[in-house]
Amino acid sequence: MGAGHDHHAQVMHAGARHRGRLWAALAVLAGLMVAETVTALVSGSLALLSDAGHMFTDVLGIAMALAAISAARRGSHDPQRTFGLYRLEVLAALANAVLLSGVACYVLIEAVRRFSDPPTVLTGPMLAVAVAGVVANLIAFALLRSGARESINMRGAYLEVLADLLGSIGVIVAAVLISVTGWWWVDPLAAVAIGVFILPRTWRLGRSALRILVQAAPRHLPVAAVSDRLRAVPGVCGIHDLHVWTLTSGMEVVSAHLTVAREVELAAVLAAARAALHDDFQIEHATLQVEPRSMPGTCQQLRW
Repeated sequence: MGAGHDHHAQVMHAGARHRGRLWAALAVLAGLMVAETVTALVSGSLALLSDAGHMFTDVLGIAMALAAISAARRGSHDPQRTFGLYRLEVLAALANAVLLSGVACYVLIEAVRRFSDPPTVLTGPMLAVAVAGVVANLIAFALLRSGARESINMRGAYLEVLADLLGSIGVIVAAVLISVTGWWWVDPLAAVAIGVFILPRTWRLGRSALRILVQAAPRHLPVAAVSDRLRAVPGVCGIHDLHVWTLTSGMEVVSAHLTVAREVELAAVLAAARAALHDDFQIEHATLQVEPRSMPGTCQQLRW
């Protein structure tokens, strides 16, 4: 697994080079999130509160990227953590999905209530903070743009910030319309739009995290296709105990036992199998056990 370890180390080192930019983006967005939350409570704007909830995903997403970088560096020093601390990123993603689902559901329920009992909304503070939100997202966008090309964690944070621009723009539109026309229902309507926008993305995030935690095979890696490709390696007579899973985002892992003819060169079969997984499925992390056919003492297939 040396090549795979080197590959993932390169990804983490790429993120580490941009740690300062991540911290800067985190500070900008966290400050804005607090400002939006306080202003939403003061002004009575549900749309602004909904956008603050979405801003929370940006803050947590960047914090996850920073945690993954730090965990990758520290986890390898503990001999008892043979897989490092990569799963912390996945656990944080699941927590993110649960919290955001709660926020989005609260916003939707509150929006329905407000349609029948509309409160007074102070559009001045609402508009000012929403404009600040656009500016903050543009700053974070610029900070993360270069790193998004090198690290999957940076790319996730970058896309979160890009998506959040829509929420801030929606709040601006709502504030202007309420101020000009007095259409109070625009605020809960904008909140519903932002909540509807957040929920599907949140559920997808939660499903992806759970899929990793239960060690299911990635959707883009059909186990049958991996099995067929390994069987096609010259010298391989059979395959068993095949497992395909994701350790953390962008890090797929395969383990398998390959049965080979007694007369073949084991090192050549192993090299060909690794090359097949790399070339056809971009799998860098593979643990393969090669077993000569009919050799006494070969393992029996486990029933999981």
